[in-house]
Amino acid sequence: MIGGTVARRIDPDVLAHLAHGRRVVLVTGTNGKSTTTAMAAAAARVGGPVATNANGDNMDAGAVSALMSRPSAVAVLEIDEMHMGQVAAACDPEVIVLLNLSRDQLDRVGEIGTVERHLRAVVDAHPRAHIIANADDPLIASAAWDAPSVTWVSVGAPWRADSVGFPRGGGSVVWEGETWRVPSTEYARPTPDFTVTDDGLVTRGRTLPIRLEVPGRANRGNAAQAALAAHHLGIDLADALDACASVRSVAGRYATYRVREREVHMLLAKNPAGWQEALTMIDYSTPSIVVAVNGQVADSTDLSWIWDVDFEEFCRDSAGKRVVVTGERGLDLAVRLTYAECEVTFAPTVTAALAQCAPGRVELLANYTAFRDAKRLFEAEVRRAKGETK
Repeated sequence: MIGGTVARRIDPDVLAHLAHGRRVVLVTGTNGKSTTTAMAAAAARVGGPVATNANGDNMDAGAVSALMSRPSAVAVLEIDEMHMGQVAAACDPEVIVLLNLSRDQLDRVGEIGTVERHLRAVVDAHPRAHIIANADDPLIASAAWDAPSVTWVSVGAPWRADSVGFPRGGGSVVWEGETWRVPSTEYARPTPDFTVTDDGLVTRGRTLPIRLEVPGRANRGNAAQAALAAHHLGIDLADALDACASVRSVAGRYATYRVREREVHMLLAKNPAGWQEALTMIDYSTPSIVVAVNGQVADSTDLSWIWDVDFEEFCRDSAGKRVVVTGERGLDLAVRLTYAECEVTFAPTVTAALAQCAPGRVELLANYTAFRDAKRLFEAEVRRAKGETK
């Protein structure tokens, strides 16, 4: 983000100047921002050049750097939830993609209701923007409720723990199967314009296939919202969905690194809802699983949320596998997994954890800074290996 930081020091209004006259898509939400942005950018490139912040640099300076990289191009930008107000004010977005809301870094952003009110204010301040919103998330539905132009997408709601109370005037959210409502109010799950199923993206009796290189049902929903954003820019929806399949790795997420005699497949999770989804993406046919957890500022220093994740199912699925925990807060996780009746071992570093794993494929699930550090380590290992073979 250094280029954007310097540019803002020179011209505090540089973001507005760079965005002027462009078509801008902003993507936000608790989980899936980077992947959805990468997919939306790939889909938008069907129509021409795209400026995007592909490495997760999702605050003001990152947006400036992205726009400087491709002057005049369509912009598809991932934006941190709490920075949406100032970025949207400067960019006047044509499309806003609202993915999901759940607890994340309470020590930084506060309770989830604060985030919902912030996003609701952004939507209200930009009535000309077209909103692509997750109809299955009551908090997202609340944020988008008053928007003049909304495409509602049903992507499923596997995590419901943060949608108990409805933020508009109180009242409890009642779930009835896959739908929700707030009794004695007008608020209920909007009728979806598009629905993500195992067969594809369904609308008006038509089903478009979703074929992806990245795992998980959540990513099928991400692809649907990404493709619909590109479709609003004029890209054929089927072509947009096909373009989403070109995304194989996002800043190292879902990538596989050759580390000596092991093929390490990397997954990232940052909060309870993200962990719950990531646990379903693990390939449980592999003999070894490494789980790495740090507790730095970027991760949130309060890791009490690990008790909210259903690790019991993970332990059932990983029975008979070698499970190694590591990281600064690895012992905290080891205690949690022990209560979930999971047989684990602890290693002080990722390198030591891999040493406990048999040669072959290893699944590595890590939170933010643990993922970052492992990725740097593995990239250095790859560079060394290439040097050795020359």
